[in-house]
Amino acid sequence: MSSSYHKQILNDLERIEHEENVRILYACESGSRAWGFPSKDSDYDVRFLYVRPEDWYLSIFEKRDVIQRPINDMLDINGWDLRKALNLFRKSNPPLLEWLQSPIVYRENYAIAEQIRRISPLTFSPKSCMYHYLHMAKGNYREYLQGERVKIKKYFYVLRPILACEWIEKHNTMPPIEFDRLVDAVVPRESELKVVIDGLLFRKRAGDEMDYEPRINPINEFLEERIGYYDRMASGMQTSGGDQDQRLDDLFRSVLKEVWEKGDENNGYFLQ
Repeated sequence: MSSSYHKQILNDLERIEHEENVRILYACESGSRAWGFPSKDSDYDVRFLYVRPEDWYLSIFEKRDVIQRPINDMLDINGWDLRKALNLFRKSNPPLLEWLQSPIVYRENYAIAEQIRRISPLTFSPKSCMYHYLHMAKGNYREYLQGERVKIKKYFYVLRPILACEWIEKHNTMPPIEFDRLVDAVVPRESELKVVIDGLLFRKRAGDEMDYEPRINPINEFLEERIGYYDRMASGMQTSGGDQDQRLDDLFRSVLKEVWEKGDENNGYFLQ
């Protein structure tokens, strides 16, 4: 990662805190850089969790619970209020679960991210996560990989969710965010499919344009078969492990107290 972008990201996060009167608890990279196959012109997709002062939550009115900044100079930065994040966590929200295991962490203030990670197996829903990844795979396959010539880099955006479905079926846990870990775990070594995927990954990391090219039949055949298979079996997957509502309520309250009642002695801890 460019040190100038890293510094800019940290500065932007600090600016958001001052402009919005929030405390950022956790910030990470999502998208292709976290997945391990960025292009040379890929944006930095920064996602964060934050809390507002306690009085903000004591209102009869619904308030905006996201912070978004326009994409600027390759930076795409937005975040979720912790209350929103914990409500989505109850439903085993895959994007949030991916953020929490991102290999690129910009800030991890306070203990909240690690506390959520610890209880995530208790709320993980194989069924809802598989439906999420299956929907993503079907949509991208339908839009980008039909016909004799396809936009070749889009194979990654169908392979990753389908391999995530394979992981969920095999392990009943949240799949790893890194693409090569998924490939190594679920694609047979020395298979034709593995050789073709490895070749595509090498090209993408090397900065090849990877625009429209003839379709790659071994990958298309694999994707069509797997999409059909998971379409049939996803409904029979297990739902979440149990009710954690009281625990999440307690966690939310404890974070508010830690952040706003104990002062800012923890604020400013940056992962460099």
